[in-house]
Amino acid sequence: MVTQNTRFGTLRIVREQDLPLFCPRENDPLWARHPRVFLKPDSEGRARCPYCSMRYQMEDTLPDKQDKDKR
Repeated sequence: MVTQNTRFGTLRIVREQDLPLFCPRENDPLWARHPRVFLKPDSEGRARCPYCSMRYQMEDTLPDKQDKDKR
């Protein structure tokens, strides 16, 4: 899992080996923890935690990767 800071907040890029997707992750600091919730990505590979609003995106559905696959 890769974390990126964007102008819209933090985005975590999720790989298939990171599934099942849940929040908070094991490596999150203790102060940032909340009850664990399992997240189901939508049809575009996105999910958002209802507690902390952390955004997740499946790696294989990123726009840049889809453009490269079409070439």
